[in-house]
Amino acid sequence: MTITERKTDIIKSYPNLLASQEELPTWLVTGGAGFIGSNFVLAQRHLRAARIINLDKMTYAGNLRNLESLLDDPDHIFARGDIGYPALVADLFKRHRPQAVVNFAAETHVDRSIYGPQDFIQTNVLGTFHLLEESRRYWETLSPESRDKFRFFHVSTDEVYGSLGPQDPPFQETTPYAPNSPYAASKAASDHLVRAYHRTYGLPTIITNCSNNYGPLQFPEKLIPLMILNAIQGKPLPVYGDGQNIRDWLHVTDHCEALALVLKKGRVGETYNIAGGSEITNLTVVKAICGLLDKFCPDSPHVPHVSLINYVKDRLGHDRRYALNTHKIAAELGWRPQKTFSSGLAATVRWYLEHQDWVKAVQAGSYQSWVQMHYGPQSINPVSEMNLCNR
Repeated sequence: MTITERKTDIIKSYPNLLASQEELPTWLVTGGAGFIGSNFVLAQRHLRAARIINLDKMTYAGNLRNLESLLDDPDHIFARGDIGYPALVADLFKRHRPQAVVNFAAETHVDRSIYGPQDFIQTNVLGTFHLLEESRRYWETLSPESRDKFRFFHVSTDEVYGSLGPQDPPFQETTPYAPNSPYAASKAASDHLVRAYHRTYGLPTIITNCSNNYGPLQFPEKLIPLMILNAIQGKPLPVYGDGQNIRDWLHVTDHCEALALVLKKGRVGETYNIAGGSEITNLTVVKAICGLLDKFCPDSPHVPHVSLINYVKDRLGHDRRYALNTHKIAAELGWRPQKTFSSGLAATVRWYLEHQDWVKAVQAGSYQSWVQMHYGPQSINPVSEMNLCNR
């Protein structure tokens, strides 16, 4: 997909969010070079919804290639840095005077949290604390009118609620937290801090908890891009346990549309669940990817791709099922997902097939070492030997 086509697709995905010709608000977006953050930034800048100060630490999952269409955009200002550095955040507030903070900055992968939880505590808990503190200090200097309009918007996950049984109703915003992984616990802690800063100091906060995202620009440690890229390279498709763990899948453009609506119309102090309404087992997802690759790449030597499935030892503390009740955001804001899982997955597979340069860039270096550690040496090939399906 070309940049022009990407812009057109984004605009079609957000038909009701076009900004007026008034002076643009300024938003401080943290983690805006990552998967969801970069999709959000791209969408909002192409719609001219806000002037964006994009703060990203640029860990392995941050990718400036995601933002290359904004290189000449004067209303997208990139700053490399950590939300855990108060002086840096304070300086950005002083120089740019944002009307909102949208916090995507987080360590997000469960497997990484199991083997290295300290980074998750540092970023997700302490980093969020420092960001809240600097936001509070800045907010307290604003005029009463500006204080009323200011928002601290915290993007979180469904994993804070724990795990569901097969017949359990979906999690609601009022479901007690019961995180089961270091990642989920760190995000739960950050959610509690955000809530506390609203209750204690009056900081105008909003929290969203989303289900599993997928779509363009996702780093290939996550299930869907990992399976796509392994399959087209003829590598094993590692499926944890029996593959019957259930997740609800949300396309990233649907998620970003919901986030924009919540930021614009959501009630201060509230939490909103965002989900795709597509509960599917991991094994079903992997088989669906294999079927799409058989269709899109019929001459591949790896057809049928389903033969590459390889069951591996289950993840420690692996949650069995997630599902979210989204009645609140539908009733209050009128949001519902627009993409079906089948159409969204097909578009996602095509995106990875058509963006081989992006794939090669993110699969280099430390990512290769990480995959080898978790899935064994048979799971990686040198980048120069990638045998991607030609499109």
